[in-house]
Amino acid sequence: MKIGVIGGGQLGRMLALAGTPLGMDFAFLDPAPDACAAALGEHIRADYGDQDHLRQLADEVDLVTFEFESVPAETVAFLSRFVPVYPSAEALRIARDRWFEKSMFKDLGIPTPAFADIQSQADLDAAVAAIGLPAVLKTRTLGYDGKGQKVLRSAADAADAFAELGSVPCLLEGFVPFTGEVSLIAVRARDGETRFYPLVHNTHESGILRLSVASDAHPLQALAEDYAGRVLDQLQYVGVLAFEFFEVDGGLKANEIAPRVHNSGHWTIEGARCSQFENHLRAVAGLPLGATTRRGETAMLNFIGTVPPVEKVVALADCHLHHYGKAFKDGRKVGHATLLCADRATLDQRIADVQALIDA
Repeated sequence: MKIGVIGGGQLGRMLALAGTPLGMDFAFLDPAPDACAAALGEHIRADYGDQDHLRQLADEVDLVTFEFESVPAETVAFLSRFVPVYPSAEALRIARDRWFEKSMFKDLGIPTPAFADIQSQADLDAAVAAIGLPAVLKTRTLGYDGKGQKVLRSAADAADAFAELGSVPCLLEGFVPFTGEVSLIAVRARDGETRFYPLVHNTHESGILRLSVASDAHPLQALAEDYAGRVLDQLQYVGVLAFEFFEVDGGLKANEIAPRVHNSGHWTIEGARCSQFENHLRAVAGLPLGATTRRGETAMLNFIGTVPPVEKVVALADCHLHHYGKAFKDGRKVGHATLLCADRATLDQRIADVQALIDA
């Protein structure tokens, strides 16, 4: 089976690494000449809206998926005329737009921060008066890793914020005094079978994920699964979906979903019986889903901007290095380490060991 992937970044690369042992081949459509997934399959270098090359991809593969939600929904809709595409264009359309996404949560009875659609500075002024400050202004599409958003703490912060974010459609969200940030990785098969990985506690810095630690019997696991299940069924979803939550007053409020394999699920490569990448491929290919249970105490740390010396990372016991082969650049995810340990005390020590290499 040959899988087409829209996007050729590290997520596409890790999909191919998971699919190759299953006898799958890969083709990546990505405009970047140095797409890091290209080493793992055919690289069709073209813009995501280039219909001639999209048709070429469709003619060469058995099905198509995508590795990030910046892909236009129109691209997925076009491809689906010629080849199966999972997740669907409709799932992507909703997940890539924060207004559609939050409105779906509200309709499904999933708690969210207060939010408002912002089409102008006047809309923003009215929303700030209604929701209050502090609040977060986010572009409705294309924002990630802290990009495309601004925290508003005072009236002065809000004064020209709409223009600062490009005068594009935005969403204002009330600030949530959360006690923790968690994410749930879910996978749904073509026949509707659904499985969930353990909840993960996430630590961010400057809007970028730094550390994910997989939970053991988290008290909010069942609630998170309930909320994610509502979304999966509503969208008739196929593949892996990540759902990020805020922990608030002993419950959960929805932050956002990602219609793809996700950074907070990288721990599953070594830490779960079947990784999120393999399970995504199983789901879209119509294969039985794999087990989502942990194999031990496990965590993931991102390498941002640079990867510590390889010899030092691999010298650490219980540590597995994933180097993306990307050019080093400030603020860019260029690799990660996953940890798989026998007990929590050892895991905490290994996290400290890797963090020391990052900070060196």
